Amino acid sequence: MYATQALTHLVPLAKEVDDNKVTPGVLGFLVFAALAVGVWLLMKSMNRHMGKVDFEEEPEPGAEPATASGPTAGSAGN
Repeated sequence: MYATQALTHLVPLAKEVDDNKVTPGVLGFLVFAALAVGVWLLMKSMNRHMGKVDFEEEPEPGAEPATASGPTAGSAGN
């Protein structure tokens, strides 16, 4: 019986909310802020791990060494 009385007192308070104006409120801000902090921490960790990676590839054994001078004159593609 007390629950129904409490609900009847809360119903008029719900009518004060404008149906055309809906905002996320404090909970929406907290969720967004938590997601932003999580992404920031993940990116910080990724940058730290990417700094440890060595991108220099070792040539395969038996392969010709690549030259930095570009294509040779015989392979001009004519």
